[in-house]
Amino acid sequence: MPNPKVSPVTNVLTVTNLAVNYGDARAVYDVSLAVGAGQITAVLGSNGAGKTTTLHAIAGLLPARAGQILLDGKDITGRPAHEIPALGLSLVQQGKRIFPGLTVEANLLVATQPHKLRRRARLKLIDEAYERFPMLGEKRRAYAGSLSGGQQQMLAIGQSLMAKPRLLMLDEPSAGLSPAIVKEVLRTVAALAADGMGILIVEQLVEDVLTIAHDVVVIDEGRVAVSGPVDTVATDPRLMDAYLGPRL
Repeated sequence: MPNPKVSPVTNVLTVTNLAVNYGDARAVYDVSLAVGAGQITAVLGSNGAGKTTTLHAIAGLLPARAGQILLDGKDITGRPAHEIPALGLSLVQQGKRIFPGLTVEANLLVATQPHKLRRRARLKLIDEAYERFPMLGEKRRAYAGSLSGGQQQMLAIGQSLMAKPRLLMLDEPSAGLSPAIVKEVLRTVAALAADGMGILIVEQLVEDVLTIAHDVVVIDEGRVAVSGPVDTVATDPRLMDAYLGPRL
């Protein structure tokens, strides 16, 4: 699979020939992809294809066995996971990983702790989250566990924004949500990209994510099967049938 042709200088993220193991088993063999500033790259593929593994390796949660990961042109391959957010990358993992026993505001405040900010700066970030997600402001004193699934997903995204990332990665943000809430979450993702943030999103709801994506990468058995602009990939019936199931 050829490497992304766009220069790393113009990309928020450039991944080249990534390989990742789970123990002694190879889970990702050869994945190359790129995300531009203000662009959404959708990662698609069947269960077990290596999509989540790819995100975890980029975020430092799994070691890369081969390949290179550039963030804003800077090599972050092998950097430990706890250093990655401060470099400008946030990951929203699948499952809405919030603190249900804390209030909404406490969840956001906790998310600012690793960045060693002064209290005024932390409160400013939280206020910005409330501006972007008015629902969070209305529920600021509610326990996170009392929120609906969609509200919890918005909170998880809000937490990730406390690091002011240049690149936001989301792993199946639609999981467990109603169709109406899925559309709301994807509108939020599109708005973040419109503000200049690079987005890398893994999603099973193909038809929905293709409405907001600029580029698509399809992973099959740990390798990139095909990649390119959404208009090109989405109209390839062989691709859709082979990897994503027949389109409606």
